[in-house]
Amino acid sequence: MRIIVCVKQVPNTNQIKINPETGTLIRDGVPSILNYDDANALEQALAIKDAHPGTEVIALTMGPPQAKEMLQECLAMGADDAILLSDRALGGSDTWATSNALAAGIKKIGDYDLIFAGRQAIDGDTAQVGPQIAEKLGLPQVTYVKEFQLEEEAVIVKRALEDGYEKLKLTLPCVLTAIKELNVPRYMSVPGILKAAKTQVKVWSAQDIGVDQSVVGLKASPTNVFRSFTPKPKGAGMAVDGDTPRELAENLLTELRKKHII
Repeated sequence: MRIIVCVKQVPNTNQIKINPETGTLIRDGVPSILNYDDANALEQALAIKDAHPGTEVIALTMGPPQAKEMLQECLAMGADDAILLSDRALGGSDTWATSNALAAGIKKIGDYDLIFAGRQAIDGDTAQVGPQIAEKLGLPQVTYVKEFQLEEEAVIVKRALEDGYEKLKLTLPCVLTAIKELNVPRYMSVPGILKAAKTQVKVWSAQDIGVDQSVVGLKASPTNVFRSFTPKPKGAGMAVDGDTPRELAENLLTELRKKHII
C-alpha cells in the first residue's frame, strides 16, 4: 500500500505578532512547525504502516526551501519519503491554486492507495485544500475524520459533526482529512532521526510536476488576504458569588445596577 500525506509548515501561532501599521504577520524570528492536524494525518498513515509491513508513506508539501526542515521531521517520525514542491511560480498561491499544485504532484507520484491531509492549517483555517485535492483527482472524500478502520480495498471512518458523527465506508483510493481526536501523533525516534539525516528530500519545480502555470501562483489565485489584524483585547470579566441560585441572581442584579446597565 502507498499512502500520500499532504502536510504543511506553518508559523507557531503561539508566538505570532502583527505589525500594527501594515496589518501583516511579523514572521521574523517566529519558529515554524508541522501543522497540528497534519501531524494527526501522518500518524494515522504511520499506524497503518506499523500494522501492514510493506506500506510506503510519502510526505508531500508545497512551500519555500525551508519547508525541508518540516519534511525532515516527518521522515524522523517514520515517513519513507518526502517531497517538496518549491518554485517561484507557485508563490502566493491561495487554496485553489495550492490544490492545483498538490494534485499535480500527487499525479506525478502516482500509484497511490490513500491520501491523508489535516482538516485545516492553523495559519489559514480554511479547511479547503484537502477537499479541493479530492475534487481535482476525482476521488471520494471524507473530512473531519475522528476514527479510522482499514478493510480490504476499503476504509470505514467516523466523521465528526456538530451534534454527533456519521459512519461512512469508502472504496480505495480516497482522500481523508484528519482532526486531533483521531489519534496522538508520535514523537521522532532516534533511529528515525538518523534515517532522516541520510534521506534526501526531493524538491520538484512547477515544471517537474507538469502543472499548468496559469492555474498556480499569486496571479492565478481568485482570493487574497486583504488585511490581518489582532482583535482588541476584551476587558477582564467578573465572577459573581453566591451560595444559592437566588443569591447568585440577586448579586448579579446588584452588580448590573452598580454599572448602570439596568
